[in-house]
Amino acid sequence: YYLPLFYEETAGLLDYLPPQAPVLFAGADDLLGGLWDEINERYEQRRHDVTRPLLRPDEVFFEPLQLTTACTQRGLARIPMLEELPAQPILQLADLLATQEANQRLLFVAASDGRREQIMDQLQALGVTPKRYATWPEFLVDQAAIGLTVGALEHGVELTEPSLRVVTEAELFGQRPPVQRRRKAARDAENLLKDLSDLQIGAPVVHRDHGVALYQGLTHLTAGGVEQEFLLLEFRGGDKIYVPVTNLHLVHRYSGIDSEHPPLHALGSERWQKIRDRAAKRIRDVAAEILEIHARRAARPGISMRCDPAEYQRFCDGFPFTETPDQAAAIEQVLSDLAKASPMDRLVCGDVGFGKTEVALRAAFVAVQAGQQVCVLAPTTLLARQHLQTFADRFADWPVRIAGMSRLETGKEQKGILDDLAQGKVDVIVGTHRLLQPDIKFQGLGLVIIDEEHRFGVRHKERMKELRAEVDLLTLTATPIPRTLNMGLTGLRDMSVIATPPTRRLAIKTFVGEWNAEILREACQREIKRGGQIYFLHNRVQDIGRIAREIGEIVPQARVRIAHGQMHERELEQVMLDFYHNRFNLLVCTTIIESGIDVPNANTIIINRADRLGLAQLHQLRGRVGRSHHRAYAHLLVADRSVLTKDAEQRLAAVEAMGELGAGFQLATHDLEIRGAGELLGEDQSGQIQELGFTLYAEMLNRAVRALERGELDLAAEASSAVEIDLNETALLPEDYIGDINARLILYKRISNAESEDELRDIQIELIDRFGLLPEATRNLLAIQRLRLAAAPLKLRRAEAGPDGARILFHQHSQIDPQALVRLIQSDPRRYKLQGQQRLDLKAELKTVESRCSALQTLFAKLLPTTAKEHAA
Repeated sequence: YYLPLFYEETAGLLDYLPPQAPVLFAGADDLLGGLWDEINERYEQRRHDVTRPLLRPDEVFFEPLQLTTACTQRGLARIPMLEELPAQPILQLADLLATQEANQRLLFVAASDGRREQIMDQLQALGVTPKRYATWPEFLVDQAAIGLTVGALEHGVELTEPSLRVVTEAELFGQRPPVQRRRKAARDAENLLKDLSDLQIGAPVVHRDHGVALYQGLTHLTAGGVEQEFLLLEFRGGDKIYVPVTNLHLVHRYSGIDSEHPPLHALGSERWQKIRDRAAKRIRDVAAEILEIHARRAARPGISMRCDPAEYQRFCDGFPFTETPDQAAAIEQVLSDLAKASPMDRLVCGDVGFGKTEVALRAAFVAVQAGQQVCVLAPTTLLARQHLQTFADRFADWPVRIAGMSRLETGKEQKGILDDLAQGKVDVIVGTHRLLQPDIKFQGLGLVIIDEEHRFGVRHKERMKELRAEVDLLTLTATPIPRTLNMGLTGLRDMSVIATPPTRRLAIKTFVGEWNAEILREACQREIKRGGQIYFLHNRVQDIGRIAREIGEIVPQARVRIAHGQMHERELEQVMLDFYHNRFNLLVCTTIIESGIDVPNANTIIINRADRLGLAQLHQLRGRVGRSHHRAYAHLLVADRSVLTKDAEQRLAAVEAMGELGAGFQLATHDLEIRGAGELLGEDQSGQIQELGFTLYAEMLNRAVRALERGELDLAAEASSAVEIDLNETALLPEDYIGDINARLILYKRISNAESEDELRDIQIELIDRFGLLPEATRNLLAIQRLRLAAAPLKLRRAEAGPDGARILFHQHSQIDPQALVRLIQSDPRRYKLQGQQRLDLKAELKTVESRCSALQTLFAKLLPTTAKEHAA
């Protein structure tokens, strides 16, 4: 048992121990006096705060003498300070199978279905195929020699009678730190954008056909004896419409620049149609430019970069950590892009410290091995120096020359590097925007790696834009600016998201509050007591000296230094190196540390006047701490919360709420909503799409790109591709099945947006896991979406089915096979009738939902054009 010192609960814990259990004091004699003094000191500092009254120390803690007396009564043994307990030896599968006794049965227990399949693969590779079991009791009553199941078991057991051994995953692979499970969809970049989540009554939404309105809740209505759930939308002038939840794909959360006062539209007016037509023309131009860039990249005779697998593996072995699943996927995607002949343009979006640099290192290794030069761009001198050191360390055992180019090199040094670069004597050049100047010449540049692109200026980005069609481009960012993120989400740039935190990494605890000397003192003292270091960020050089003196008075035991951008480069570099080597423990600095060197020992950051900083900047600065397995803390200080602007409140609330690991991407999407997406291909970053809202704009752009890729010049046909489906049966998520309105709304949206049968199946499995077996109304809801997917290539207006038959309504953009339609009617004129040019009737007895779905599926398949059938095949 490990007992905490001092806490009164220790007395209760001692009572639970067996009478003969001794108590071990691990180094306690050296700690008791000092800890008790610290507790009393903190109490004296804080006891005058009437807003947060404290209990006296003797009411909460044991005094040292009381604790030792209580422990002595049970047999006290003093030992030196305990290090970490030795880990249990990890079992080897091959040895385990080799030593299995003749009549002994083996049961392997995995923590999840995925881990079970991994063990299955390893066993099959050894020539053994175990039998899968849903639960372990099934194995006990069966006669299989080796079984495999899923269960929450940490330690195995070995029995002699019957001869049975249970082996757990932890015994095979070692203990794994808990990893927060994420749904597959949550890691998909397009699904990370919030759409209808947390939608409140009165929030603005945009209907694709009618414009911007206010959401007024979900409501139930019964029409024709069929109960349905509807979204109630209120437009300008008080007009209302009811949108069936089966048509929720037509409704989006409005995310414009002014979501507080959205530009509501009047129902039935022509204004919305004009806005949408105007936007559609602009979107068509953007889509054409996207495809032009793709075409230029595809047409360029590029270089397929590959390297020897054995050499690559040897380089990978130099990585001292295990790749996270997302990191491994990003590496695989980058290497796949490099192997193609067309230039790569990939954005790797991963939170601070999630392993983006390793992705860049491996890409650089492949490029160098393929005989290409690599250019690594960083926005600041400090970050460039850090990357230079990282690349030099990882390539130390390889015949690769790494060079740096920044303000720190003299003119003579720069000229020598430039000459060597032009002659191909430098393999990897690392530097700042200096590398984008016209005098930089490469012999064979193959790969450009850009870290934190949002920190570069517009002219630098234009130069990068020119490079996109010429060389492979890899961009690394923690919180992409809205335009960059938008380009990734809309397909202009390929994007990889690293959302899984490294093992043992803890989330940063974030607090927002006003200046309080006592809280500052305690925050700093806690960090210093555990041997850590502190960043204090004050982004005004004019009075940074005064702030440093004030902090020194509040925390007298701190060793304080100052760092800011107006210092001489050499002096600044020396200060940062001294901080890295722990020669002082509190750095008062400006935002120059935003892209600074990693200091794993610094795990508390205090940001003064955080309301003056941007969202991505706040997240990036917070990421300066928490780079190790220690818990990190971020304190965001504001002058007066009551006078904050609306945007500042939103930014601070977003940073405080999204303190979990991997929040950078979500913060970027939140920033995208606050600021607007911006012009995709121009210099204007705030954008002109507030009339539509970002979500609808992005959807329209995606549809336009897909239509142009298929050679469809009439974008109106693509816009009208969503078909209405009516089965004359209740189709909804019942309130007694899912009680939370927001949860129902999000699930309705996910179902109506599902684009494949596999995606619908995943949603169905999730519904069963979370809420139980599906009610009939929910099965009908999923069936309607399946029919919509099947009807999508036909571009119908509406399809409905009831007890007496089915009906299909066409419009001018419908794409059906006319000959197939004629043959269908001729095959059975009494069953199939064409009513005018826009309606096909089917007379049949369709009493059940299953029969109606089957009848519509058959009709869709028969009317499908030949090209669509070939595409489906």
